[in-house]
Amino acid sequence: MNDSTTTPTTPDSPPPLPAVRPVAITVICVVGIIGAVLAIPLVFTEIARHIGAWYPPYLAFSAVVGGICMIGFWKMRRWAVFTYTAFCAINQVILLVTAHWNAFALLIPGIVIAFGFAYLSRMR
Repeated sequence: MNDSTTTPTTPDSPPPLPAVRPVAITVICVVGIIGAVLAIPLVFTEIARHIGAWYPPYLAFSAVVGGICMIGFWKMRRWAVFTYTAFCAINQVILLVTAHWNAFALLIPGIVIAFGFAYLSRMR
């Protein structure tokens, strides 16, 4: 009898990981999308203009990039983790240079990045 239709496995090969999005990633995505949507009206506030003329467009750009990255996280894409990490690093430098940095500016993105890299092996 020929069993050529079965997939050979070796004792050393790990079982395939399920293609289910982890709850932590789902929560991050929902909160991240809500944050990105809520940031759009802030672009048009006096507070944003008070920071500098450059800030409202930068805030809008940040909301778009953040939203796109959250969609990538939702779809479990590796590029989203790398893009979000790079953008957060750039954002930290901008905040430092403009004297607007505080610990909270690093806390939330740091948590998102940590979870992203924790689940990176399950992403495509």
